[in-house]
Amino acid sequence: MCGIVGLMAKQAVNQGIYDALTVLQHRGQDAGGMMTWNDGRFLLRKSNGLVRDVFHTRHMARLKGNLGIGHVRYPTAGSSSEAESQPLYVNSPYGISLAHNGNLTNSEQLKQELFSSDLRHINTSSDSEVLLNVFAHELGKQGLHLAPGDIFDAVRRVHRRCRGAYGAVAIINGVGLVAFRDPNGIRPVVFGTRDEGEGQEVMIASESVALDVGGFELHRDLAPGEAIFVDMEGQIHTQGCADTPRLAPCIFEHVYLARPDTLLDGAYVYGTRMQMGRKLGDRIQSEWPDHDIEVVIPIPDTSRTSALELAQHLGVTYREGFMKNRYIGRTFIMPGQTQRKKSVRQKLNAIDIEFKDKNVLLVDDSIVRGTTCRQIIQMAREAGANKVYFASAAPPVRYPNVYGIDMPAANELIAHGRSEAEVGELIGADRMVYQDLDDLKQACRDVNPALEDFDCSVFDGQYITGDIDEAYLADLEAIRNDDAKLTSAGDHALVGMHNQDDDLD
Repeated sequence: MCGIVGLMAKQAVNQGIYDALTVLQHRGQDAGGMMTWNDGRFLLRKSNGLVRDVFHTRHMARLKGNLGIGHVRYPTAGSSSEAESQPLYVNSPYGISLAHNGNLTNSEQLKQELFSSDLRHINTSSDSEVLLNVFAHELGKQGLHLAPGDIFDAVRRVHRRCRGAYGAVAIINGVGLVAFRDPNGIRPVVFGTRDEGEGQEVMIASESVALDVGGFELHRDLAPGEAIFVDMEGQIHTQGCADTPRLAPCIFEHVYLARPDTLLDGAYVYGTRMQMGRKLGDRIQSEWPDHDIEVVIPIPDTSRTSALELAQHLGVTYREGFMKNRYIGRTFIMPGQTQRKKSVRQKLNAIDIEFKDKNVLLVDDSIVRGTTCRQIIQMAREAGANKVYFASAAPPVRYPNVYGIDMPAANELIAHGRSEAEVGELIGADRMVYQDLDDLKQACRDVNPALEDFDCSVFDGQYITGDIDEAYLADLEAIRNDDAKLTSAGDHALVGMHNQDDDLD
């Protein structure tokens, strides 16, 4: 899960990209970067940290040009080193920069192909660098002068070589802005336009909120396998480039990843989360009709919409029982269990009067490792709660994610191999209530009936790309569990470091 943005405008794009990245910050808090193109030269600024800390006035002044791309990183594949922050760049052919959201499931195979057949060297452990080099190699087959059809042919060959989930945006030197979405539409990409009087401007981004903040009119999502090319005159060209496209977006985008004011594949996330609350309320009424819940309290922020709808559906009082420290990042996307544990009490503080002597139902968007909810339940008891029940707006997360979300190791998932009741006991709840998977799917379809299929692999273990087996998951766990990440962070601290505030000719 990362955030990407591309902008072709009639004036400098640095501020527009900055603004877009700030509203995509929830998608990645590890690093940020921006690359602009100006008169044949690429200009780069990227570093670890939040958007507001990466870009200062002196950096913005150097990022000249009317064409640019930006990225906020949440690390899964690769390390958290500054060298692997994005956008990334290759000078051959043409000069290409790229930003990527998602994860390639065959990146190791592609690395070998790139070296042995394409004669390209991959310098980091980032699968985004692999995707960039595959795209560059395929584009290089089209010759010196590129027409829209040449670019679409190259993307078509990228789809044939690359497996997994990817939404990517790229600049081709002197040619224009390109973006493409994986053939299953797992990761989101949207685009829209703005008319500033001097002509059409185009923005491409992970979520529609990035367009909203810039005053762009949302046109639509890219279809699975579709590519969009914006030439240097601002003209838009689109074409489907996948042999067998299939729309199966990641349902966890609706559960947690996306902002509630985002429109994804024709469904407002706010609406899908409301429906999740109603479905969860129906389940409680069906399986626990004599419940003694006195108050429903959300765990801020992502669960608020579902919790409020759940409370209204049950006819139970809704209260805000936790105050959130706005200066602490999202604990789910912090790159280590120790840091996640430390951050919970820094992030939340209980309001005692909302808990004292009450039977409380706490509602969260999901339970992944169980670290956060266990501590929050303890906080509720310390605040004087009589009984503490816990509800998840999502089903049990039992399987690793391979498409760009940090759930790589099954043994780090609290629900893996456990019943709902066993999870409740482990986290210290008096009763545990999970969403049903069919109800979760229907919650999204209630908002947009055209959404027939989803990637639900973290809930059902069904990997829609068809290339994931037990050996792959074992290898993934070995290199991407929390202990491996700590080792990797140390190993990469001294590798590949270079000036991240560069002119690239």
